[in-house]
Amino acid sequence: MWVAMGVLWCLALRGLPHALGSCPSQCSCTLHSLSDGTKNRVVVCNDPEMTLPPMMIPSDTSKLRIEKTSIRRVPGDALHQLTCLEYLWLPYNSMTSFSSVMLRGLRRLRELRLPGNHLVSFPWGALGDTPQLRLLDLHGNRLSAVSAEAARYVRNLTFLDLSSNQLMRLPQQLLTTWSHLQAGPYSPSDNSKIILGLQDNPWVCDCSLYEMVQILNFPTPNMAFIDPRLKCSTPWSLAGVAFSQLELRKCQRPEVYTSVAKVKTLLGSTVFLRCGATGVPSPELSWRRADGHQLNGTVHQETSSDGMSWSLLGLPEVSHHDSGEYVCKAKNSLGATEAFVSLIITEAQTAEPQGPTTRPWPGKAEGVEAAAYNELVARYASTTSGLSSVVARPTLPSYEKNPALQHFHMNALGELSMGSLGEEQADRAKDQPLNQLEPAQMVRSVKVVGDTYHSVTLMWKAPQAGNTTMFSILYAIFGEKDMRRVSVDPGKTKVTIEGLMPKTKYVACVCVRGLVPKKEQCIIFSTDEVVDAEGTQRLINIVVISIAAIIAVPLTLLVCCGSLKRRYQKFRLRKNEETQSSYVTFERLGPGEDGVEDSTRDSPEEGDRLLSSRSSMDSHALSKVEGPANEYFC
Repeated sequence: MWVAMGVLWCLALRGLPHALGSCPSQCSCTLHSLSDGTKNRVVVCNDPEMTLPPMMIPSDTSKLRIEKTSIRRVPGDALHQLTCLEYLWLPYNSMTSFSSVMLRGLRRLRELRLPGNHLVSFPWGALGDTPQLRLLDLHGNRLSAVSAEAARYVRNLTFLDLSSNQLMRLPQQLLTTWSHLQAGPYSPSDNSKIILGLQDNPWVCDCSLYEMVQILNFPTPNMAFIDPRLKCSTPWSLAGVAFSQLELRKCQRPEVYTSVAKVKTLLGSTVFLRCGATGVPSPELSWRRADGHQLNGTVHQETSSDGMSWSLLGLPEVSHHDSGEYVCKAKNSLGATEAFVSLIITEAQTAEPQGPTTRPWPGKAEGVEAAAYNELVARYASTTSGLSSVVARPTLPSYEKNPALQHFHMNALGELSMGSLGEEQADRAKDQPLNQLEPAQMVRSVKVVGDTYHSVTLMWKAPQAGNTTMFSILYAIFGEKDMRRVSVDPGKTKVTIEGLMPKTKYVACVCVRGLVPKKEQCIIFSTDEVVDAEGTQRLINIVVISIAAIIAVPLTLLVCCGSLKRRYQKFRLRKNEETQSSYVTFERLGPGEDGVEDSTRDSPEEGDRLLSSRSSMDSHALSKVEGPANEYFC
């Protein structure tokens, strides 16, 4: 309603024969006739000696142009009476500030041009008084930042020029607004398109410009740039690089991880507390005590090859005053997160040689489970006189992907605390005498074979165990106190653990029933890793067997064929030799006198003669001459 009344008022003023107010002496006023018969008043002021804006500007002015003057500041109420003003141009003056109330009452304003001034900031909230504003030109000023509230007031703009300023970053809210505009439907009839000028600024190319680079590299009809060839100014490694060649990472809030939640160590030992953090940009790590006391240690910072930040807090010769909670804080431009580590200082304890002693355990389990838990805790915080270090990192997402860290973690896990031996002996069952301690190598070569994501098979070797030796399995989720027990039948060195959680890290120990497991009798595994490793091994076996079969079958057939051929040749050769070495004896049967059969036997020489073809022909001819034919049988 107010807009409509303002329009009617402006039309009425333009129809008057004399303008309300005379033209300032330092300015020129002109009237331009419009198609509807009304006149449009334009006021131009360009006196270089002018230090203040002119007074008594005609109220029907629709375009005010003050340029190339010495004006440094415009009073907030100087333009309130110009309700018909549509174009306010203040280029190339010496303005150092812009009042947040200067635009009040200018509800018909469509263009605001302020290029070539010395503005170090701009009151973006003032644009709420100009609902019809479509063009904002801030080119060539000294703006170093854009406030987050600008995202609320630039939605109706179709032209925004921020070029040639000192901008290094843009607020995430503003970039998100432009991203939604870029992804929205395009319609030439509404304000769905915007032209941006962002060139010639010292941009810091980090994750904060990720969406801006995406907008530039994937243009749409909804958004255009005066000059899309934006370049980085910092960091030094990216100076002069065009946005089109950048590969930036999206900003991420920091996430902080600690090795363990609780550390026990002996009085006077040295302890190292370690925490790591991820985030983009790389977070800064710091340590403090939860009770506000001063830290009694040194902090060492480092960054791994995978981009993770690490902080190591060293506490030398700890005392009871060092007990308490320690806070590791990770902070970057998107926020901060904290993680807590509890440090407990205990007195050194020794076992009495006369017999076993017992000590209550603060956990849920009792007996051997408690002793096993204390044994595992001792590995994370070695309480020897030399060094006590917390280095395990079971909860880090990149732990399984970094073999170096995995090797580092396993070495630290193998450091057995000498100061905790007394606690282990104190946790043994009352009825277990010391002279029946488990040999050092009773259980060895413990390994895990993955069956499914909910079960694994634990195998070990016990060469010194008898058929009546009974073993127990103690296992728990990595980092938890409550260890579960699985009893194994005598003589068995293999057991399947059911009911495990998928993608979870566990610790399992094998020991003679009633005794505390040693460091070489425990193993850490993850349910998904062992199953995947087993499946990979099976696939490798299948591939190897298939390749071996492909190679071996033709070779086997070739060898068999060669063997059969040799046997056949050998058989033929032997048969020929037998034939040539045998003598054939022919008997001549003929009628004798008085029916007596003449069985005269030929000599071997005669037999050889009869075998030849010529001898056969001679014998045949001889039979024709001497008388009736004779018959031969072999």
